[in-house]
Amino acid sequence: MNILALETSAKAASCAILSDGSLVAEFFTNAGLTHSETIMPMVRSMLECAKKSLRDMDVFAIAAGPGSFTGLRIGISAVKGMTLPDDKPCCAVSTLEALAYNLTAFNGIAVPLMDAHRGQVYTALFKNQNGDVTRLTDDDATEINEVYEKLKSFTEPVMLVGDGAPLYYRDLSDKLPNVLLTPGPFLHQRAGSVAYAARQRLMNGGGTCAPDALAPFYLRLSQAERELLEKQSNNHKRLKMRRRDYG
Repeated sequence: MNILALETSAKAASCAILSDGSLVAEFFTNAGLTHSETIMPMVRSMLECAKKSLRDMDVFAIAAGPGSFTGLRIGISAVKGMTLPDDKPCCAVSTLEALAYNLTAFNGIAVPLMDAHRGQVYTALFKNQNGDVTRLTDDDATEINEVYEKLKSFTEPVMLVGDGAPLYYRDLSDKLPNVLLTPGPFLHQRAGSVAYAARQRLMNGGGTCAPDALAPFYLRLSQAERELLEKQSNNHKRLKMRRRDYG
């Protein structure tokens, strides 16, 4: 089985090809360019280097969220563009679950942390043991204090991974001596891990979806939507005050 995977959920972008369980190609960039500039040229170059074509691919996997609203839309649009002509099956993978697959050589608790801004992180807990990844909690958007409360009962090693890990490593490691920070090469989201997570899901009987059913998983409203709701709430409060003042 050939799986082509994309990762565009954060600042780094990558694509990968997994063939019969082996990673045969992976292109990664974290140069600050937009994903709309980089992802499709990377895919074309990767296919050329791997001597494969889109029609050789059996499944197209994507990190579908949580993550950057713009990045997720770009990645999902790219997958739809590649799969719709031949109606190839797609596999949507949690960005956090894929991050846990960065740490298959680690035995302990894998804790993906993505910076969600406004003092929050996207996170979930996973148990990594001898190459197997087992989910312990659902994906969530929460404050770092809540992460600490979940981690303080664990005695085994805890490894932080993801772009939010360096931001909160010191705070957590000061309180929890078993907390570790993933080394640089494995810190960021990677399409190779998306491919491995998708392969495991397929092996476990997890389903794929048609290209037109592929959709991002945001976990929370976008900034524009939050600002609109806040504006509507403030307008409602002002209207109530005016009605009260004028009877």
